[in-house]
Amino acid sequence: NLYDLPPEEDAKIPTVCHSLDQALEHLDRDREFLTRGGVFSNDMIDAFIQLKMEEVTRLRMVPHPVEFDMYYSC
Repeated sequence: NLYDLPPEEDAKIPTVCHSLDQALEHLDRDREFLTRGGVFSNDMIDAFIQLKMEEVTRLRMVPHPVEFDMYYSC
């Protein structure tokens, strides 16, 4: 049962990224599998990361709907 694992065993369980920017950081560090065989070029991956980081920046500039509900609504 994953909910009852001791912390040292829980730390060994792989997890997915919790945010888009974290996923992009991991993509930037581990891209070899995408460039193998010429499937994607480094320039293409860099352009994708840049495009998606612009989205991350935009999202960081506005409140989340839950924040809006908690702090701005009556």
